[in-house]
Amino acid sequence: MRVEFLGTGGYYPNERRHTTCVMLPELGIVFDAGTAFFRVLSRIETPEIHIFLTHAHLDHIAGLTYILPSLAAGKPQRAHIHGTEAALSAVSKHLFAEPIFPIMPAYEWHCLTPRVDVPGGGTLTHISLTHPGGTTGFRIDWPDRSLAFITDTTVDGTYTEFIRGVSLLIHECYFPDSLADWATKTGHSNTTPVAELAREAGVGQLALMHIDPRRSDADPIGLAQARAIFPQTELAEDLMVIDF
Repeated sequence: MRVEFLGTGGYYPNERRHTTCVMLPELGIVFDAGTAFFRVLSRIETPEIHIFLTHAHLDHIAGLTYILPSLAAGKPQRAHIHGTEAALSAVSKHLFAEPIFPIMPAYEWHCLTPRVDVPGGGTLTHISLTHPGGTTGFRIDWPDRSLAFITDTTVDGTYTEFIRGVSLLIHECYFPDSLADWATKTGHSNTTPVAELAREAGVGQLALMHIDPRRSDADPIGLAQARAIFPQTELAEDLMVIDF
């Protein structure tokens, strides 16, 4: 099964990274719809897509407006948005307010339930995470593998058991350790706690994303430092593919 990292940045896009969007094209599953969501439209392999929103901050939802022509043309035939009641309400009332975007795409809206059946015979569960305005972490378990998607939160030990043993952990790492104080202030994460979390939770692989767009250097978060703690760590880049 492959995961395509279509957008790996946070806050705003830059020349290197669009904002958060991760896709499992074989299953039609998408996590968040940041500015990279335009890349989803050429990668659709299924008649339906399911978009799971962590929260309604603009860098995670802006791309929801991009799908209108594709839906009208029947590719995909149906598009589902899954999220908390608060997130769905914010998107429908504000992003699709008539003065901002006057035509509502034919989305089907689904408020998250404790367990959601997903394509491929998987089951999705979710957990509330700490972040200004709130956010949601996701986990999908299939018979032979598992994945967790955690973004816009500070590592605090409250979700270690939720991600325990997943094959692939996708986790935000907005700041390097030198800016750890800003991670705490803004509700984001820095390198060492994320790597320690992956080690403690016994995950198979760790992919770091949601990177600070102000960082233009080749190694914005200290990858060697993360690998010293958890060797199976990758720094996700736009258009990277991981098979798990």
